[in-house]
Formats: sequence, structure tokens, C-alpha cells
Amino acid sequence: MTDETQEQQITAVGNEMSASFLAAKKRSDATLAAIEQNPGKFTMLTGDRPTGRLHLGHYFGSIRERVAMQNRGVNSNIIIADYQVITDRDTTEHIEDNVLNLVLDYMAAGINPEKTMIFTHSAVPAENQLMLPFMSLVTEAELHRNPTVKSEMEASGHALTGLLLTYPVHQACDILFCKANVVPIGKDNLPHVEITRTIARRFNERYAKKHPVFPEPAAILSEAPEIPGLDGRKMSKSYGNSIMLGATAQETAKLIKKSPTDSERRITFDPIARPQVSALLTTAGLVTGRDPKEIAEEIGDSGAGALKAYVIESVNSFLEPHRARREELAKDMDYVRDVLAEGNKKANAIANETLEQVRDAMGMRY
Repeated sequence: MTDETQEQQITAVGNEMSASFLAAKKRSDATLAAIEQNPGKFTMLTGDRPTGRLHLGHYFGSIRERVAMQNRGVNSNIIIADYQVITDRDTTEHIEDNVLNLVLDYMAAGINPEKTMIFTHSAVPAENQLMLPFMSLVTEAELHRNPTVKSEMEASGHALTGLLLTYPVHQACDILFCKANVVPIGKDNLPHVEITRTIARRFNERYAKKHPVFPEPAAILSEAPEIPGLDGRKMSKSYGNSIMLGATAQETAKLIKKSPTDSERRITFDPIARPQVSALLTTAGLVTGRDPKEIAEEIGDSGAGALKAYVIESVNSFLEPHRARREELAKDMDYVRDVLAEGNKKANAIANETLEQVRDAMGMRY
């Protein structure tokens, strides 16, 4: 292949991805407008891998919007994707603790189990059984092209496992088993929703032309910016730069005090030239609702110590109600387990019904 041909192919792929994003953005905007008009027509599926505790990045990136959707009247579902922990990890140590702490943080943040179904992958066999027919609807090349699979494989340092390669299909099972037609995501996860739409369309065309079984879900593209961690990199559990929702005020203060800054005394907001100082200002801006530039001007020549003191006070004030609700809920872990058990029971009933519809459509009723 010549350099010119390779460049043309790269350009073609880039153009295709750009066109796909623009189409998804248009669909997202139209869906949001429709949700405002009639929220009860929509079913949302979203979730998290239980690989650790939730942090401020999760809250501003997704949880806040989940609560808003639930409160608008959207039929809301949250999956705790425990099977997906082993896509790129060799252990399930601490998984029960992580799962229960997710439920605690969800409820403390405003997720109401009376309105939102919270469940786990591993407790819903019929949902996972959808993997078999769904796998027949995608090609190996389509799986290898998924950019999220590539990036997660590189980040993990592991060989590509069969589960990691096929986890976009597993996510399609998560979304489609409950007939979700909206999926709130960041731009990076758009390929997962696109492959889910493809699987739904191919299943309906192949087996259910007259009576389609699955909707083609729309991605609701998050407007939330990427939340920087305390070191200026992306906020991530693996980097150790995250402010956990369940941390104590003392733990939060200690973490912020230890966060790196730079040698310049005057505080300015410049994410490119001063990523660490700007990360602290961004965090303060998110929890106070203020413009980070305004905060920087206010602190001015008072330096990094004054900035950190402001961030500590702002974050702890913001998280105080969450911590109080979380502490109260944690006094009754039997209730937390009951919430999960009830969610699993509801999810099983839905998954069993969907699997029966799939078997009917495929003529597998004997």
C-alpha cells in the first residue's frame, strides 16, 4: 500500500466518523426535545463497572444526569456491570464491596429505587443469553474496529480477551433486553451505541420484519466536560487523582493538600500551560457553579495554599449532604442488599420476557 493510499484511507475513516457523530448529535438533540415533551415514552439504560468507588467525575459526568432523567419521568435502569470487570482484570477481589458501595452512592446522589431499577449482570441469565443470537449479527472485523476496545486493551496491558473483544455486544444485550431507547454517554462511547443500533436493526430485518422486537436506541450525548483529576490528567480511579464521593472531609482535605501545582505564585486559569492549577480551579468551579477564571482572579497572588483551601472548603460543602445521606443508608446494609435483590428480580422478569420474544421471532419454540 502506498503512503498516498494509506492517507486516503485514514481520511475516509475520519470523514465517516465525523459524519456518524454529526448524525448522532442531531438524533441526540431531537431525542432530548422529545423527552421534554413526553418523558414516559422513553426507557433509559446506563451503568458502571464495579472496579472501585465513584468519584466527582462520575457525578458530574453521568450520575447527575441520571437523577435528572429519573425525576423527569423517564423509565430509568442502571446496570452494575460486574461481568465486565473481568474483560481486562484477573481478579474479582473486593467486587461485592464495590457493588454495594455503588448502590449506596447512587441512592445518596438521588437515585430512587422505587423509580429506577438497579441490577447486576451476573444475576440476570436471560440477558446474557442474548449474546448468542447477537454475536451472529456482527462480524469479527466490526468488533476489531471498535476504538474503545482498542484503547482499553492498550490501557490494561493485557492480551485481547474474548470477553473484551465482544463486550460491545454484551453492552448491546444490556441496552436491548429492557428495550431501552435512550442511552446517555460521552462522545468516546458512541461506537457502542452505534453497534447496538446495528444489532437491533439486523435482528429485526432478519427475524422480525413484520413485528420488530427491538428499538434502535438513540445516544444522548453528554454536554459535561471531561473532569480533570487533581494532577491535571483525566480523573480516574487508576491514577489515584480522584475525589471519591464517599470519602470523609478529612480524607478529601488531605488529598487536595497533596495535589501538585507549580512554582508560579499568581493563580491563573490556563488548562494548557498550567494543567494542575487549572484542574483545581475546574473542580472548584464545578462544585460552586462559578467560572474557574473568576475564582482564579479572586485568589490572585494569594498562591496555591489559598487555592487549595478554597477547593477543600468548596468540595466538602458540596459533598456534605451526599455524605450525610450515604452514612444514614450505610447503617442498614440489609436494605441496600434488598434494593439490589429487588432490582435483579425485576430485571430477570423483563429479560425472560424479551428472550421469549427472541425465541418466538427465531422460530425456536419447540
